[in-house]
Amino acid sequence: MKSNRTFNTLFMLMSVDGKICTGVGDRDIDLDSKNIKSLREGRSQYDQLELETDLASFNTGKVMEKMGWNESKTSIKKIPVDFIIVDNKPHLTERGLRNLCKRVKKLYIVTSNSNHPAIKMQIENLEVIYYDDKVDFTDLFIRLKTVGIERVTIQSGGTMNTELVRACLIDELSLVVAPILVGGSKTSSLLDGVDIVSTDDLSSIADLDLINVTEMSGSYIHYRYSVRKK
Repeated sequence: MKSNRTFNTLFMLMSVDGKICTGVGDRDIDLDSKNIKSLREGRSQYDQLELETDLASFNTGKVMEKMGWNESKTSIKKIPVDFIIVDNKPHLTERGLRNLCKRVKKLYIVTSNSNHPAIKMQIENLEVIYYDDKVDFTDLFIRLKTVGIERVTIQSGGTMNTELVRACLIDELSLVVAPILVGGSKTSSLLDGVDIVSTDDLSSIADLDLINVTEMSGSYIHYRYSVRKK
């Protein structure tokens, strides 16, 4: 049955213990990979898979800020990818928005913040998707499909990942597991956010079917799962 929304794949690099960061604060598994031998040795395989993902990437302003997009850039390489960035706080500054517009084919800023700097900016490849109260993700992915986006790669943080999983908006998982153990009760995992506390909440757990497992060099493993429809 054809869906009226985009097909969404959660694509993440994580440790064996499910951490998507190397610590708290500004620690980032992508940025820290050059300093961790086991990560560095096989990291290029994840980068290659990332190049083969969908031509629309979903993330958050918080992640973009952590990756340094608000900083001054001497040169920015253009890529043929649309970015869909959820940013309510906001985490992105005007400079960050201009940098991202130079980077991507089209930048969609999704926000419920009426004071977001993107709202007043006039850039050809910048579009704001505004929600009055809170972002309606089901509506968002329907709207994205109406403008021609069929598939989206999700690469956000643990809290956002959980929100999308529990809303039944993830169709497939593509997980690259690096041969490291990170630990830490406050270090972000693949899924964070609100805990399950009651029997009724168990219905929000997503059931998966294994598509395939690929053993990669450097003791990396690539898992692909489909998410069962409820």
